Amino acid sequence: MSGSTAHRVVFTLQVRPDRLAEYRERHAAVWPEMLQALHDTGWRAYTLHLRADGLLVGVVETDDLAAAVAAMGRTEVNARWQAEMAPFFTAIDGAPDEAMRPLDLVFDLDAQLAAVGGGAAGHPTDQLSDQPAGAQP
Repeated sequence: MSGSTAHRVVFTLQVRPDRLAEYRERHAAVWPEMLQALHDTGWRAYTLHLRADGLLVGVVETDDLAAAVAAMGRTEVNARWQAEMAPFFTAIDGAPDEAMRPLDLVFDLDAQLAAVGGGAAGHPTDQLSDQPAGAQP
């Protein structure tokens, strides 16, 4: 999967409120073979963020999400992991990795800075202030 442009995908799922503590515990020590499978199938910079009401937000960088999900689907460890994780989620049919709801990107700071001549090299001082928010000029 190297040589391609990685895309960041953000998705949501809903964890059952009565299972939040155990969900956190399970993800504090994910099986080493599951970690390796994710790595080997193109999941990079993968993080999960859990809100107190059970909203789970996942962020992953991958060259092709559909291909990465399909590749994981062919692994034995993923079948075991998904079976164990399914009871933690509300309103899903099938495995949790098949119920991910990707979010649409609505703002990208780097892209907009690049469009006005800024970006990673610095902010255009004639178009954007380099003063901290709320600072007096």
